[in-house]
Amino acid sequence: MSISRNLTGSVVVVGALGLTLTALAYPAMLGVRTVSGDPNRVIASTQYGPLTEGDRDFVVKVRSAGLWEYPLGELALEKGSTEEMREAGKHLIVGHAGLDELCRRIAPELNITLPNQATPQQQQFVQTSAAQSGRQFDSTAANIMRVTHGQIFPAIAKVRATTKNTLVRQLADLANDTVLDHITVLENTGVVNFDQVNFQQTTPPKLPKEQLTPPPAPPGSPIVVLTPRPDLGINTASPKPSPSAG
Repeated sequence: MSISRNLTGSVVVVGALGLTLTALAYPAMLGVRTVSGDPNRVIASTQYGPLTEGDRDFVVKVRSAGLWEYPLGELALEKGSTEEMREAGKHLIVGHAGLDELCRRIAPELNITLPNQATPQQQQFVQTSAAQSGRQFDSTAANIMRVTHGQIFPAIAKVRATTKNTLVRQLADLANDTVLDHITVLENTGVVNFDQVNFQQTTPPKLPKEQLTPPPAPPGSPIVVLTPRPDLGINTASPKPSPSAG
């Protein structure tokens, strides 16, 4: 039995009764709350290959990213002051809907419980951007997202290069293409401050663990689904090059 309801017009909740949480379930998922703190520690043997703490954390982090970047993409589509900013919003929506679908598909196979909310820090990113308008919205949203995409990009490459799990590898492949696409369209907005972005990517603020961890979904709660938007006509696997200087 499943239930569904509309949250914002684009985010839907779908769930099944009788969900059982296991030893791999949330909240000991993200790196900040792992038991041993060793991302290479094997926590399960699956038919798809061994699953490490780092593999599990990666799946949860991809899911959490979509839970704030998809809504921010919707805001960019609605509030963006330029065609380039609205185009970036479309790519964020489509890209994270695709990643979300894959996360929800592989998580049960790997016995991973996914969060239904982004981290408090990520939720604040959306609120900070939503409070702006016009060109200031463009600049705030684009730079926040360019920083976060720049931070996760090398992490994706590391997971792809080291994981022995075929499902995690599949997610890393898609995440790599999607994040590169998002970096490209964000840079195409022309409002990215590269000096600021590079500084923030390499010197992130030290925040309490609870700010960086998505709240665990209550047992048996329906899962939030990021609605696919094929009507937007976007292919996030084929990013266009950033404008060249001069």
